[in-house]
Amino acid sequence: MGGALDPALARVRGAVRAALADLPPGGAVLVACSGGADSLALAAAAAFEAPRAGLRAGAVVVDHQLQPGSGEVAAAAAYALAGLGLAPVAVQQVAVGEHGGPEAAARTARYAALSACADAVGAPAVLLGHTRDDQAETVLLGLARGSGARSLAGMRPVDGRWRRPLLDVDRAECRRACLAAGLVPWDDPHNGSAAYARVRVRAQALPALEDALGPGVAGALARTARLLQQDADALDAWAARALDEASDGDGLDVAALAALPAAVRTRVLRRAALAAGCPAGELALSHVDAVDALVTRWRGQGPLDLPGGVRARRRCGRVSLDRALPG
Repeated sequence: MGGALDPALARVRGAVRAALADLPPGGAVLVACSGGADSLALAAAAAFEAPRAGLRAGAVVVDHQLQPGSGEVAAAAAYALAGLGLAPVAVQQVAVGEHGGPEAAARTARYAALSACADAVGAPAVLLGHTRDDQAETVLLGLARGSGARSLAGMRPVDGRWRRPLLDVDRAECRRACLAAGLVPWDDPHNGSAAYARVRVRAQALPALEDALGPGVAGALARTARLLQQDADALDAWAARALDEASDGDGLDVAALAALPAAVRTRVLRRAALAAGCPAGELALSHVDAVDALVTRWRGQGPLDLPGGVRARRRCGRVSLDRALPG
């Protein structure tokens, strides 16, 4: 008679089981795995749970080629994943650019590689190993940037094809799950480098908050993210309806916009600016506030030039956002 299942391993498996529950049998899922404790625990749980849900589970190891020996690390992770019974297991080398800084550039390259692999095998879902600790770090980073509710809401458990089963599981549990499964995780040297903002939050900011406020800060931040996701989703849905109602052939009706709460109106204006061609990464709060002034602080201002060659103007009780004509 076998012994009781290790609680950490049971928790990770249960989280993965719940994340797979709505996927139709017969399909495939992929696990993104670096070989670290979080993603390795996720992969082991997926290898156990996916067949029981009638799913095929494969894995992808992304080699960012950012440090010596990265190819050997990726190969070792792939070997361990194949040993768990995952198939196919792919190693994808990527070239990391410089746009947005090293962390953002690596993330962009990684997600592109994962998307390509998922497309190739027809997998509707890719499992990512982000934990409750990662969520807490994301919230603190958003807070430091002065971001809005959507950024403070952190990472979604389900975001299109991306699924994050472990957002309610902490990093220590993942490491214990690996130990219980007889797996030896790889410790990325970059996770100890203070050159990265996330590492500084992990190593300095969160421990300082725990010292000052007591244990449980990471869990509280993750719960805050979950609550803010619900609020942001509701406001975004309201804004989508309000944009449709305020739109006509000549732009957005100023009276309809002015009647909206500011949290909804600014979302409407941001959506309209993006639809007109403003790049999301360049459209700042200051731009949205300037367009909002055409609605709420109208003093006869002239047209506003926004990122992406978009021009906002008010005339005849309408705010229009269009591509500026050259010349």
